[in-house]
Amino acid sequence: MSTSWNLGGRPGRRAVVVAAGAASVAAVLTACGKQKDSGGPGAVEPADSGTSGSGTTLTRTADIPEGGGKVFADQGVVVTQPKAGEFKAFSSKCTHQGCTVASVADGTIDCPCHGSRFDAATGAVAHGPATRPLPTRKISVSGGSITLTS
Repeated sequence: MSTSWNLGGRPGRRAVVVAAGAASVAAVLTACGKQKDSGGPGAVEPADSGTSGSGTTLTRTADIPEGGGKVFADQGVVVTQPKAGEFKAFSSKCTHQGCTVASVADGTIDCPCHGSRFDAATGAVAHGPATRPLPTRKISVSGGSITLTS
């Protein structure tokens, strides 16, 4: 691709348009990779850094609300409790463009970047633009603890 310059040493129309387009794309891509911690229910939380022989301890079962969940961004996982005593885990990476999901509310796992929502019980797409479900992650629940396993 070639850009044009005026004889006065200033960029021509084509060069300005190309530069503006590139700057816009860079701004959108940067925004898609960022998120804010809302601090509200189901917000992104750092996981307990404890590890056991069989994986990384994420949290206590009592810390995952029934009908809700928590995002553990450092471990790339979101844990939900769709029904009492039933815990599910999914990748926290949105299948639309890779943003980290931010919260679990009203039965869905929500991505802040473009509005995709996933079913908290199955990981299936509940609302696009994502078209693929969240991949499941393996966890074990024992003695009141939830552990991310390989």
